[in-house]
Amino acid sequence: MAVNADLAGTVYPPTAPYLVGREDVRRFAAAVGCTDTRSLDPAAARAAGHADVVAPPTFAVVVQERGLAQLLADERAGIDFTRVVHGEQRFRFSRPIVAGDELTAVLTVASVKTLGGNAMVTADSDIRDVQGQHVLTATSTLVVRGDA
Repeated sequence: MAVNADLAGTVYPPTAPYLVGREDVRRFAAAVGCTDTRSLDPAAARAAGHADVVAPPTFAVVVQERGLAQLLADERAGIDFTRVVHGEQRFRFSRPIVAGDELTAVLTVASVKTLGGNAMVTADSDIRDVQGQHVLTATSTLVVRGDA
């Protein structure tokens, strides 16, 4: 099944809230080799003006993944996950993610293009805190490989 080009413009419902935990941030920082003390030490984060430890920028994919899961599970999309390669990732922050944030994501399919027999699906995840304030927009381009 080919990727459905009519998917462009589709907006998925908000994800369930994700509560960012201090230990989640610390484990993620360790996994990506982040040594920034603001991500590891609450006192260092507070000294820098943050309420708690600051997540490394790429931590946003943890929240974004929930929206992408909706897209990948959508039968109308026609995306065979076994053929997906992550093509590009971008973040546009209004502020950093900190432990204690409760975040939801709303995924919008920005575009579906075909190039060289492959489909390129670009999706924007608008990630907001519990007060509805914009925290960041995460943009992913998924390449769905065509038949060999």
